[in-house]
Amino acid sequence: MSKPILMRSPREPRETKAGLEPLAVLPVFVPLHGKRAVLAGSGGGAPWKVKLLAAAGAEVDVYAPEASEELRAVPAEIVSGRVTLHDRAWTPDDLAGAAFAIGAMEDEADCVAFVAAARAAGAIVNAVDRPHLCDVKFGAIVNRSPLVVGISTEGAAPVFGQTVRARIEAMLPRGFSHWVAAARDWREQVTTRFHGFADRRFFWERFTERAFAEPDRSPDAADLAELLGDTEAAPKGGAVTLVGAGPGDAELLTLKALRSLRNADVILYDDLVAPAILDYARREARTMLVGKTGHGPSCRQDDINALMVQLARSGKQVVRLKSGDPLVFGRAGEEIEACRAAGIPVTVVPGVSAAQGAAASLGVSLTHRDAARRLQFVTGHDRRGQLPEDINWGALADPSVTTIVYMPKRTLRALLERAVAEGLASTTPALVVFNATRPNQASVRGTADDLADQIEAAGLEGPAILMVGEALSEARAAALAAEAVEKVAV
Repeated sequence: MSKPILMRSPREPRETKAGLEPLAVLPVFVPLHGKRAVLAGSGGGAPWKVKLLAAAGAEVDVYAPEASEELRAVPAEIVSGRVTLHDRAWTPDDLAGAAFAIGAMEDEADCVAFVAAARAAGAIVNAVDRPHLCDVKFGAIVNRSPLVVGISTEGAAPVFGQTVRARIEAMLPRGFSHWVAAARDWREQVTTRFHGFADRRFFWERFTERAFAEPDRSPDAADLAELLGDTEAAPKGGAVTLVGAGPGDAELLTLKALRSLRNADVILYDDLVAPAILDYARREARTMLVGKTGHGPSCRQDDINALMVQLARSGKQVVRLKSGDPLVFGRAGEEIEACRAAGIPVTVVPGVSAAQGAAASLGVSLTHRDAARRLQFVTGHDRRGQLPEDINWGALADPSVTTIVYMPKRTLRALLERAVAEGLASTTPALVVFNATRPNQASVRGTADDLADQIEAAGLEGPAILMVGEALSEARAAALAAEAVEKVAV
């Protein structure tokens, strides 16, 4: 018997805030070009710190009565800024006008006195190998200046931080420095030409796409002219994009989905969208939960449609973010119709479906040529939340078909019992995957005859998808083999 149908309580769309996780440190960048910096002492790391300060354009005064040969060589090695070496100990007067100060002395008491004097002079302070005395700490850097990437592990794992730096170093083309320099040179012209934020964002999005497509060349006046022209010709006004977020794993997002999230002014998302996916949105974007959950409190579809249209009419770029693929049991049709009826431009970005994600995570081919001639998707309930009356049971009973049932939990027992009664072999392999592609993914395997009992015994929660068909027999055999191995090991 299927479970009784409960009326869903409506709820209103509500704005949410995608907050940051706690930060061990605040990453900030300090402009030092033309400013005075002081380093006192000649302890370990002093030469490198002086080179960093000079590379940032600082005018560095080094006070070291017994400077090492490596430190003495620094003034001749720098490519920016200025370095002056003073063969004497520091005094408090030496810190006047310093924007940044580094203590690199061996003696703790001397370093404490230096830090106090530097702070009194208004300088930002770092003390080599003395984190308890530091206002700021140096991390690993990737230099594509003006593009600079800073990496910190807060001292917990320096080797790990260096490895991360090496990975990023390998990923970022060196030519990006030319593109970011061009962005700096063109910014004022773009801001003067385009007064609207949306136009400026369009320009810089196309600029970025071009930089990633051709990172190893230097942009020129022709690039600027083309980008300005493209921005002038771009459609104006709001629009709606239906975006598939995939079944849960954020790494399954498509490049086009990522671009849509970065471009969005407002994101309307469902409960089943993994929180990590919202992290890819612009920090300025509004996020609104318009949750629709099976048999639970849900926003009315008409309210969602009206909200999309209202936001787009106000000039916003709206992303309607849906779990899986929006065109597979995602009510995309109703939302597309609402936009078209209102004259709102609407596009669709497909996503990895729940069926694809679940099959991939299990290593199952849904169309194994020895077992399946057709793949069909079926909904587990109708508008009333009940088993649909118009299911093609003959197609469901076909032994050469793999059937994927979306939203099956409430009607699973009734569906399988009816399918067997209509001719589906009771021994047909069947399985349910919960939370497909997520860290808490779990699956229950059985047959059309016993799967419902196993599901009830398992007591699992979360979005689920049912798979039925002989193509799944390999998965069942592999599961049984794995269980046998576990029993032997025990």
